[in-house]
Amino acid sequence: MRRAALLGMTLLTGVALSGCVAAVAAIPVAAGGMLAKKGLSGGSDERARERDPVPSPSPTPGASAPGEGAKVEPFRIVGVVNGPLPGPGSPLPTVAGQPQARPADTPPPGMQYLYGSGEAAALSIQAYQAMWGYVQARVADRKAGLDVRSTILSETGTLEVPKFVPCGKKPLAVVFDVDETVLLNLGYEADDAVRGTGYDDARWRRWERTGAEQVAAVPGAVEAIEGMRRAGVTVVFNSNRSIGNADRTVAAIEAAGLGTAKLGDTLYLREDGPGRSGKDSRRWAIAARYCVIAQMGDQLGDFTDLFNPGGVPVPIRRNMASQTMIAAMWGSGWFLLPNPVYGTGLHGKMDDVFPRDKRWTDPGEQPPMSAPAPAPDPAAAPAVPQ
Repeated sequence: MRRAALLGMTLLTGVALSGCVAAVAAIPVAAGGMLAKKGLSGGSDERARERDPVPSPSPTPGASAPGEGAKVEPFRIVGVVNGPLPGPGSPLPTVAGQPQARPADTPPPGMQYLYGSGEAAALSIQAYQAMWGYVQARVADRKAGLDVRSTILSETGTLEVPKFVPCGKKPLAVVFDVDETVLLNLGYEADDAVRGTGYDDARWRRWERTGAEQVAAVPGAVEAIEGMRRAGVTVVFNSNRSIGNADRTVAAIEAAGLGTAKLGDTLYLREDGPGRSGKDSRRWAIAARYCVIAQMGDQLGDFTDLFNPGGVPVPIRRNMASQTMIAAMWGSGWFLLPNPVYGTGLHGKMDDVFPRDKRWTDPGEQPPMSAPAPAPDPAAAPAVPQ
């Protein structure tokens, strides 16, 4: 039933959101969406907060989807493998079944996954391929004279009733977060893995100023971004890096092979001061100039500040992303990358993450049931003298 309901919700959303400004008829949704109307809790830097440990909607009638009237060219990924790949039959490293202390020269599991695994690289390429196909379809729609929908929620939009900034004839653009979305901060994370002391804002600022060469592009980012620029789409970066280090952020973007950016035009950064970590005001400034047809990030706050009202229980926040009308945006204008290293998603105790009615106890770990004692035989001799 939940799956059918979500599909119906998605189809309704696709029809209702087909215009640049759209409102969705209210339907029963999870309580999580209602909490998103509250204001953001301000004061702390978003990166510091982050460090504290669907089907696509139906397209507009007449609009082309990938593979329907719009030629989607897959971008080519060129990679380098450091060292030989294991040959057929080569044994792979194994991990002991029992919990062990992490060796000093071994990064935490989340870092191993995000910065070292083929799985994370494949997921990133998959997300960029999907975004590239979606963007090409919207470019074809604009060339055909069809209306193109913005993906920036307006100031009156909510998770239950999404309303978007009007596009009109504004030039097309895509918006990217920077850290762990287009850039992998290898130098900072390596230092963090060795220290094991957690996030420190002063150290992060020093990294912004001095670490421009110790970064790499997220797999798939270079090829997709180059393709979007060739298609005439403006690439804009919206980051919570400090505006005071703008020149060094530009240098890091360039060092990763992602082209360049200009502050206030194709690069928007966080100003100093309390309450500056939210990105909505910057998104609205971008949307005033461009028709933003797609966004990509690694945190929910990279799409709308409504996901971060503060003090929301973990299960409710999960429902805000998956059980409200905004869920139809995932993969259809909004594209999310995995980040198991830091972020607003890394919260929750056992009861938050694992509902008690879904717990399982291994029956093999239980002591065997004792067989019932046999009834005494009256004719038998007593075992001991009376």
